Amino acid sequence: MKNQFKGKRILIANVPTDGHFNPLTGLARYLHETGYDVRWYTSKIFSDKLRRLGILHYPFVTAKELNGENLVTELPELLTAPGHQKGKIYLKNLFIDRATEYFADIREIYNTFPFDLFIADSMFSGMPFVRYKLNVPVMAIGIVPLIEDSVDTAPAGRALPPANNKETHVAYAEMYRQKYTGIKELINLYKADLHRYNITVTGSFIFDTLVKEATIYLQIGVPGFEYTRSDIGKNINYIGALLPYAAPRQQHKWYDPRLKESDKIVLVTQGTIEGDVSKILEPTLFAFAGTDVLIVATTGGNGTEQLREKYKHENIIIEDYIPFDDIMPYVAVFITNGGYGGTILSIKNGVPIVAAGIHELKNEICARIDYFGLGIDLKTEKPSSDAIFAAVERIMIDKNYKERVISLRDEMNQYDSLALCSMYVENLLPPDSSMM
Repeated sequence: MKNQFKGKRILIANVPTDGHFNPLTGLARYLHETGYDVRWYTSKIFSDKLRRLGILHYPFVTAKELNGENLVTELPELLTAPGHQKGKIYLKNLFIDRATEYFADIREIYNTFPFDLFIADSMFSGMPFVRYKLNVPVMAIGIVPLIEDSVDTAPAGRALPPANNKETHVAYAEMYRQKYTGIKELINLYKADLHRYNITVTGSFIFDTLVKEATIYLQIGVPGFEYTRSDIGKNINYIGALLPYAAPRQQHKWYDPRLKESDKIVLVTQGTIEGDVSKILEPTLFAFAGTDVLIVATTGGNGTEQLREKYKHENIIIEDYIPFDDIMPYVAVFITNGGYGGTILSIKNGVPIVAAGIHELKNEICARIDYFGLGIDLKTEKPSSDAIFAAVERIMIDKNYKERVISLRDEMNQYDSLALCSMYVENLLPPDSSMM
């Protein structure tokens, strides 16, 4: 039988930041190589990456060019806003206000590229418009922990464990009420946009709606790294460690001889967007400078030379970027601000974690790391050197952390992410009878 799906058209889209783009690249490349006509709608900042992937890029036209590189420039209030207010600024500007703009662009794309399937990261606000106005099935990829509302969990962003008694269930229900009362104006803005297009949806607010209204929702991760919900949506499926695309490399892998000289190796990163090196990088370097622990720090290009000048110790390696596939096999502890991709990769490599992140739902990731015994959540954006040192030391001494991560790694390895995604794609596409 010929490939009955060859040539079927797929459009991918993402909220324009690295954490929303990168997780979809491996799937995009895989589908492209399988024979689908895959194209991508997103910010101009990803043009070069898409060119290297060999995928045609539709840039923003109507949609405002608000992306991971210019967020602070365009929204300077983010620098001074308190945590709860910062969340509202993100919610309105990056998600709600962009929804109809995204759809205007996508509808124009559809006129010349009538795609058969729409794939987007789980927080892309244009999904319901595509599903109900273009009548195209929508596949959402869960690039953060599951944020569907549930009677068994606190609202996303509270970083609380699942309810285990009646009192906690009641308390969490009240938290939902208070949360949605506090952002009622923003909830109504998104609903008003949907109503203008005669779209009626379920869900209490935008992110809950995006989960519930996807034709199918594929959650990166496994059940063992998610809170149990008695009311989980029927459209939700786990797909394991769906990883970003990594091109075959002809050159030698990254390596430093010091990796063979120590069995106490710590990898620390703040991701690519966070430019304040005083949050995690500097406290970690200060904590371990001159010790028998080898610290490998990746800066994402933020302050690399300044940090090298300040920390010239033999046990410190500072690079802009290191492929995690090259360094993770040597690592004893991973220190992170709670990015979901890095956390999944750390679990995939069986490496326990010290986590320190609050904003952009990173506190939810950090809380799960702690709850499932995979590491230690420092519950702050700016941990002290003493706190980092103590957490790393504790993880190196207490082997239970390593054992729990290994157990979760083994669960994750039972999932063939790309094969699963391909199966779900095929289930959503009508076969071409002429190819049978």
